[in-house]
Amino acid sequence: MAAAALCIAAAGSLLPAAAHAQQVRVTSLTDVNFGMVNNLTVDAVQSQSVCVWANGSARAYSVRATGSGAGGAFVLSSGPASMAYQVRWNDAAGMSNGQQLNPGIPLGGQTTNAQNQLCTNGPPATASLIVVLPATSLMTASQGAYSGTLTLLVAVE
Repeated sequence: MAAAALCIAAAGSLLPAAAHAQQVRVTSLTDVNFGMVNNLTVDAVQSQSVCVWANGSARAYSVRATGSGAGGAFVLSSGPASMAYQVRWNDAAGMSNGQQLNPGIPLGGQTTNAQNQLCTNGPPATASLIVVLPATSLMTASQGAYSGTLTLLVAVE
């Protein structure tokens, strides 16, 4: 049995700039907490809906994820023990599956239908972040409290 938590940091290019500068903003992103995982024979999945706003042409953006493991790998740690996890992204809200992200490699071609930076008009969320603890990782993990950091970089395309 293992408990797992993941701290998530998001970065975008929302800076005071000229009226025509391309900008992006991510809101509603929260830490992922799996709690105690008792069934080690199936993937443990946590999904959250987030608001991604981009003002570029066609409201297109890319997302790049980096973990706290060596070379940006998606790894949770508990003392000397470690456990690999997967990160997936879907450019629709409320999804429990999406395109798998590889550490440090942008996933382009994503679009948003956010009407403003905080998703206060139109849909309250526009994308899904999905974190998966694969059964293969869970079955080989030592008992412990695992944690790590996932950084998301969202950029206008």
